[in-house]
Amino acid sequence: MYRTNTCGELKIGDVSKQVTLAGWVQTIRKFGAITFIDLRDRYGITQLLFGEELNKELEETPLGREFVLQATGTVQERTNKNPQLPTGDIEIIITSFKILNKSAVPPFTIQDETDGGDDIRMKYRFLD
Repeated sequence: MYRTNTCGELKIGDVSKQVTLAGWVQTIRKFGAITFIDLRDRYGITQLLFGEELNKELEETPLGREFVLQATGTVQERTNKNPQLPTGDIEIIITSFKILNKSAVPPFTIQDETDGGDDIRMKYRFLD
């Protein structure tokens, strides 16, 4: 199955549910033995948590921003909630993942508040 849910629909009532999500990697944050990935689709953003076992596999896998990723795991309540996101109360503890498509790293972050200067944004205006 490609996905069971979209990135924007999971809420606190879905805790302990087994889900499969697919979307674009927006950010990757590594903290020693664990890695957090924000997965984005057209419906929202969901935080994925890769534990020690999968973190080793993730280290060996070239993964960058805007890669298309399919991930399966269990919904868990977040200890540090993010009130700025509709899905900020939960995160997905990943049990398996698959890269569906690789991507060249874009010249700047593709979002409303971007880190690209005016010259770069004009050159790549089709992304902005």
